Amino acid sequence: MSVAGIIAEFNPLHNGHAYLLSQAKQFAGDGVVVVMSGNFTQRAGLALLSSRWRAKMALSAGADLVLELPLPFAVASAGYFARGGVETLASLGFVDMLVFGSECGDTDLLLQTAGALLSQETDRATQDFIRQGLSFPAARERAVRTCFSDEIANVLKEPNNVLGVEYILAAKKLGAPFSFTTVPRVGAAHDAQNPQGDFASASFLRSQAEQGFSVERYMPASAVALLREAAEKGECPADFRKLETAVLAFLRKASPEDFLHVPDVSEGIENRILDAVRAADSLQAVFDNAKTKRYTHARIRRIVLSAFLGVTKEMLQNGVPYLRVLGANEQGLSLLKRAEHTAKKPLLLRASDARALPKAGQAVFSLTCKATDLYNLSLPKVRPCSTEMTDPICFP
Repeated sequence: MSVAGIIAEFNPLHNGHAYLLSQAKQFAGDGVVVVMSGNFTQRAGLALLSSRWRAKMALSAGADLVLELPLPFAVASAGYFARGGVETLASLGFVDMLVFGSECGDTDLLLQTAGALLSQETDRATQDFIRQGLSFPAARERAVRTCFSDEIANVLKEPNNVLGVEYILAAKKLGAPFSFTTVPRVGAAHDAQNPQGDFASASFLRSQAEQGFSVERYMPASAVALLREAAEKGECPADFRKLETAVLAFLRKASPEDFLHVPDVSEGIENRILDAVRAADSLQAVFDNAKTKRYTHARIRRIVLSAFLGVTKEMLQNGVPYLRVLGANEQGLSLLKRAEHTAKKPLLLRASDARALPKAGQAVFSLTCKATDLYNLSLPKVRPCSTEMTDPICFP
């Protein structure tokens, strides 16, 4: 018997996610723990609906316990996103299996790829290709292709494969005692705009939901019911356009010094972003104007969002500060009882628990509260401030 861990966004939870959860339930008899992003996502955007609604979806689809991936890690690059999720699961003290989806569906191949990335030869070649002007992802892929094989390098062409490899790397670096099981991604590819059968990508579902179109075929009935309930209450879909003027205002008054402590900022990229801001009339124009072969769209979006929210490099370097519970079922409550004796980080069962955190943990929790206050402005029915202090743990 064992406990499985899954790292996810569930933005929103669809049939592919439900399949992953069902597979994890088969592998792990003692429960499934999900570490899930909060209200801001790794693509530097807003979650379609809040973490509480998505935690309810996860519980309805088979998760037993849902924890929040702290905000600095949720909006970070793949490596830090993976590290935050892995560290959260490992800190519970009883998760022994990491389950994740991938395009290749081959755990051994993903382990080989992680081994290739850990080699000094790959690291040296990656730095050489970066100096030639390639972005980090492109440089790393070419380095693996040069030092190892096309088969291993091709693994790094697919986004879920990349995240799977990053999970393995994070676990090895942190000494997390996990076994790894990958589940082949079924149906539509990541970000695909054409569903396959009953499976659609989360990005397709977000676009459909934002336009008011039906998504019933592609989501579990329980998740559809929660999506409808949230919409009826005016709590979805979140719309980043409602925050765009505020972000542009922040950027127009910003100086290079405001970016010094922001993750992913190096080599004067902040100057390129600020130059782009001066000629831009939209965020998309900022991203387009600042992008180069070396500086990807994704990196620029993350830098802008992190600067706007107040995420710092120090927060990532300090690691996960606490284990915040978003939701649990009966089995999950049993796991929480167990965690009271095994957890290596403070457990936050209610907002008031944050008062006892060390200074660094309080800073991350405060940042999360302020970020949610901004998120609440993006909803069809604007929610007030301080909802992170009042919204309770979710139960099925």
